[in-house]
This record gives sequence, structure tokens and C-alpha cells, in this order.
Amino acid sequence: MIGYDAEFIGPGELAVPLPVPAQDTRRLDYTHFTVLLDPARRLAAATACAIDGGKLVDFPRTGTWRLDARVPVTEQAGNALYENNSFDRGHLVRRLDPVWGDAAAAGQANADTFTFTNAAPQVDAFNQSKDLWNGLEDHVLEYADAHDHRIVVLTGPVLEDDDPVYRGVGIPRMFWKVVAWASSYDDVPGDDDVPADPAGPPSSGPRLYAAAFVLDQTPLLDEAELARITTQALARDQIPPLGPFRTYQVPVVDVASLTSIDLGNLLTADVLGLQPEPQPDAEPGEILIQRVPQARRWTELSGSDQIHLRAGS
Repeated sequence: MIGYDAEFIGPGELAVPLPVPAQDTRRLDYTHFTVLLDPARRLAAATACAIDGGKLVDFPRTGTWRLDARVPVTEQAGNALYENNSFDRGHLVRRLDPVWGDAAAAGQANADTFTFTNAAPQVDAFNQSKDLWNGLEDHVLEYADAHDHRIVVLTGPVLEDDDPVYRGVGIPRMFWKVVAWASSYDDVPGDDDVPADPAGPPSSGPRLYAAAFVLDQTPLLDEAELARITTQALARDQIPPLGPFRTYQVPVVDVASLTSIDLGNLLTADVLGLQPEPQPDAEPGEILIQRVPQARRWTELSGSDQIHLRAGS
């Protein structure tokens, strides 16, 4: 399967369309995933990956980062961004996620994840929560495993107009991830670790569920201090200040607000049960960790046992 399949989980109401960024993007299809590249920012605005948990392949970590020949070099953030500094080439589509199917497909998917269009700069020295962030898909797969083994993962950076520009590339300070799956049972497995009974009574039919997460590497500094240190760092060709990773489970609607990306039916599939509400005075992108409205439920995660997957929990 080349590219992301919107009906990978199912047709009709179970279909998960590609996210729709507000800005113009280039669609780039790879094995089992798609990247929507923002050519102005030279980074992906969003990615979408189909994961078949029943066909995953234990493929060794091998691969060489490369540019995508289908896109002009000037529209990609290549190796020059990552040389001689502490930036990590952070996979947006996690290397393991599209590596499923027969040997040829799994090998090509592994290689495809090492394309620079699938990378975003992260400071490896601060990646204390890296395992938690990268393991969110595994946690959801454990529960999807009781049903049809399939999940969809949408992910990307939060691209803000005021992101600090380093070597010609705006450096994202936040990242987002939305995981979607379907269940035919009313008792969706959740944080109480009580698995659904596949032999139990089915609901009226399969339903789509989604859970959203945000990773924040914004420095824990006030705005004046952050601006001063950022200016000094960029003047010396040093990376802008970034902080330790903090991972949150958030309402899907907040990801849409942060990114100005249309997430379609995932807004109403949110396991947190928070539905979109009209906010005429709110501008996209103005929600930040430091200024989250009290009505929002952002839960900082320190372990997978805190993740909520039961609808309405």
C-alpha cells in the first residue's frame, strides 16, 4: 500500500480522511504513510500513517537519511540543519509504525521513514520523555489488538509564525499526535486495564475513537528571558533554547485549534468526550501550554498508565 488509505480502519463513518492544513502543502506518499509537506517551512505540516498491528515486522533499525527527489531541495530541511549541533532528526512517522506486511513492503517502509520530509528537529539531550511519546502508539495498539489490530496515527509539528528561525528553518516547540481506532464493543478498554470482552455483547456497530496528545519542548522561561536567550543563541549560530519534553493528553479539538488543521470526524470521536464549541474570539494557535484555558483538560503524562482510552473517561 503506497500512501495513506483513509478507509484503512473502515468505510463510511469509520474512515479517517487525511488532515487538511490551512496552508498549501505537497502530498508525498510513502509505503503505508503520507507526508503533507509545508514547502515554505520546509517541514511536514502533518503526516498520516496506517498501522496493522497483526502484521508488524520486527525490522532492525537501519537506514540513511536522504532528501526526497520529488521535491526541490529548497523546500526540504536537509542535513545542513542537523550538522554540528545537538539537534536530533526526530521521526514524525515513527520508524516502527509503517513496517508491516511482507518483507519487501516492511523493508521499503523502514527506508521511507528516513526521508528528511519525515524529520523534525528535536533536542536529544532533553528527551527524558522520548520513550513515553514514542510509545503512545504501542499503548493504543495493545487495546486495538482485542478487535482488528488496526490503528491510524496522525502527527506533526505545531508550526507557529513566531517559531525561532535557525539556519533558515523555523524550529517547532510543540508536536501533536492523534491516534484513531475502531471498536465494536461499548466497553472500550481504558485506563482501568480491564480489557473488553470480544465475546461480550456488541454495540450497534463499530465506532470510531480518537485520542490526542501534545509534546511540548518550550523552555520553562518567562517571555522576556526566552526572547533574550533566543536572540543571543541565533546570533552565534547556536540552536534556540528548548526545554525538556513534557507530554500531555489533550482534547482533539485543541490540536485542531493549535495547528489550524481540519481533523474532520476525529473531533467527535474524542474519548475525552469534549466536543467542538464555537469560540468566535479565539484565534487558531493562541492556545499554549502556559496559557491553557481552565475549561480545557490537558493532562500531563509521566507514564502510559495515565493515558485515557475509555470514551468519556
